[in-house]
Amino acid sequence: MGFKQGAVLASCSFFLGVLFICFFVDYRILHQELTDEIVEDGFQFYATFFNAPPAIKAVLHGFMGVGILGLVAKLHKYDESAIFFDGSSLVAYIFAVAVYLAVSVPSLRTIVTPVDVDTRADRIEALRILSAGNTIIMVVLGAVLVLQGGQEYARRAEVRELAKIEAELKAKGSASAGKDKKE
Repeated sequence: MGFKQGAVLASCSFFLGVLFICFFVDYRILHQELTDEIVEDGFQFYATFFNAPPAIKAVLHGFMGVGILGLVAKLHKYDESAIFFDGSSLVAYIFAVAVYLAVSVPSLRTIVTPVDVDTRADRIEALRILSAGNTIIMVVLGAVLVLQGGQEYARRAEVRELAKIEAELKAKGSASAGKDKKE
């Protein structure tokens, strides 16, 4: 595993860790009957998350960039493995970033800093949408990790097959060399 793959795995793992922390709240919002306690817990959790210091947000967004740069750098190799695995991973990763930017950020703003026209029902709906978006991002990032694991598995299987073919050719070559000496 090289630096590029490490950058991709680290960024995906970092975001999955953040999203698994959010999943403790998201699960209750999505899969249990909504009570005022669950809604208030969600509002409080995401208000804390939204009002985090700028350094935390910078680390979060920096890791997004590291993941994209790592995938683009891996795709630069441009062989079959890179096109299939890294290209698919890049598309999935960009989809996850797009969901974050198009769903998570506006929903967080609606929850934490509602406009005058936003009612409590709008904030609750934004909370449910945010939870669903986080779940989608988790699935997509999991798919990126599976694709990266599949790429490594395919690379190792290819090396094994090439070694087996090379050993067969050596055995065939030494067997034919032995016949030539006898004659």
